[in-house]
Amino acid sequence: MSDIRRKAIQGINVGDSFTTTRTFTEADMIAFAGITRDYNPVHFDERFSALKEFNGRICHGLLVAGMLTEIGGQIGWLAAVMNFRFKKAVYFGDTITCKLTITNIDERNRARAFAEYQNKDGVVVLEADLEGIIPAEPEQDVLATMVQEGDPTNKLKE
Repeated sequence: MSDIRRKAIQGINVGDSFTTTRTFTEADMIAFAGITRDYNPVHFDERFSALKEFNGRICHGLLVAGMLTEIGGQIGWLAAVMNFRFKKAVYFGDTITCKLTITNIDERNRARAFAEYQNKDGVVVLEADLEGIIPAEPEQDVLATMVQEGDPTNKLKE
């Protein structure tokens, strides 16, 4: 079971942070473009991206932003609002760390969170403010049962 899923079963609290790291590849970009149908030349053509003042082809912003869905999926977060601020380009081969911190939880388990994405040099490339619903006790119980059953649909079991 992932540490993130374990924390979701135990209960999420204000101040809890969850982190994931990923290196983006050209294969990731090609797969993402195929799913989203986003064939913007800034991702595929060096000449076009140079005209936009990038140092090469860049990763899709939403591909990078999507890192938080790994965390949300392990938690059982039901997203309601996602506001992204794209600060710097991410290039193929860049390793990005996404840290999501819970900033507020109300009595109905509606939560707010802040996510910060940094490259290996510690430069912030993306920020996000999030709102959603975290698991209450009944959902925590189901997550625990899923884990006892081997969590067969979770490919991030670690």
